[in-house]
Amino acid sequence: MTEARTPPPAPDAHDDEPTLLVTVSGDDRPGVTSALFDAIAAVGADVRDLEQVVVREHLTLGMLLAAGGRTDEVERVVRGVGEGLGMKVRVRRGTGDFTRRRRGRAAVTVLGNPLTAGAVSALTATIAGHGANIDRIRRLSRYPVTTVEFDISGAEVPRLRRELALEAAALRVDVAVSPAGLARRGRRLVVMDVDSTLIQQEVIELLAAHAGREAEVAAVTERAMRGELDFAASLRERVAALEGLEVGVLDAVRRSVVLTPGARTLVRTLKRLGFTVAVVSGGFIEVVGPIAEELGIDHAEANRLEVVDGRLTGRVTGDVVDRAGKARALERFAAQAGLPLARTVAVGDGANDLDMLATAGLGIAFNAKPVVREQADTSVTVPYLDTVLYLLGITRDEIEEADDLDGTPTPAPVAPVSGG
Repeated sequence: MTEARTPPPAPDAHDDEPTLLVTVSGDDRPGVTSALFDAIAAVGADVRDLEQVVVREHLTLGMLLAAGGRTDEVERVVRGVGEGLGMKVRVRRGTGDFTRRRRGRAAVTVLGNPLTAGAVSALTATIAGHGANIDRIRRLSRYPVTTVEFDISGAEVPRLRRELALEAAALRVDVAVSPAGLARRGRRLVVMDVDSTLIQQEVIELLAAHAGREAEVAAVTERAMRGELDFAASLRERVAALEGLEVGVLDAVRRSVVLTPGARTLVRTLKRLGFTVAVVSGGFIEVVGPIAEELGIDHAEANRLEVVDGRLTGRVTGDVVDRAGKARALERFAAQAGLPLARTVAVGDGANDLDMLATAGLGIAFNAKPVVREQADTSVTVPYLDTVLYLLGITRDEIEEADDLDGTPTPAPVAPVSGG
């Protein structure tokens, strides 16, 4: 069956009608908008466009009105009511509504702690130099970081992403550029690394501490995360250091794991949105699995330690979950969820995550090594994992309102702990 389509209006519809662009600003209080439109309705006018924003109790209301031959009367009424309410009123006359559907829509999300005026100046200059226009700006969060989102048009997303990434590094802010419109809405798959991403530690180092070989293993881990060593070889070398440990050590390590600040909020909010959430780790399923189950994560994939007679043998069983394995896991989880790769998000910090970040529709480097920040779509350099939500266009107010509805306390942001 063919769906009937509503034809779009003619391109020149209303282009010749006289219009008033009215801007009203002043102290916000209940009833301002209502009073203005009650008066306008009494005269008679059509609304062609309308937008209102309140910043720290200061209201700015913009409206485009078409009143035909009653334009003079509408202007007189708007000025009289607005000024009677103690508001500043500006009116500009013109014809038609020249707003056209613009191509190249994108959302530019900027996170700063703090977000300086100099950073905003430099980023907006780059957007303008790119030839894009900023249509709207809104704040997504004021804590634990300040996050603002620019709704822009006329952008070539890949090129603008590269240009802003260079600025962001110099300005010490985080910037994400994503296609806007329907591409930013709807269900997604979010896949996260575990060690130093979902949790604050490296599990293999926690295990190595029980064997008295933590420093030795940590040095190998650091080289692997920087991409200096083949991951599979480095994993086998590090796991060999665990030979002879009693299997009960795994329980002790699970109890000592510390989640990254914001991890619970991130997963809880994603699940409320109907997203599929997964973790994929070069660590060990014996530790990763219970963490994922506790948080309500849908999928967990990691390496499995070999155990004989109640002790670790110093080997892993099955295929190693390495850099390529993480990307394959993301593709498999997306297929199981019935989602295209364009609707996937990957979050990680090390060289072992690079293939996964490149495969995903949006790859986010979280407090990552330089080689990862350089290759990811965007990076987050603040220690709060729930800031990933802002990159998806979700506001702090929306997160907290959802928590209030089901009685979940929203934890106050806390600084991360170091070490184990």
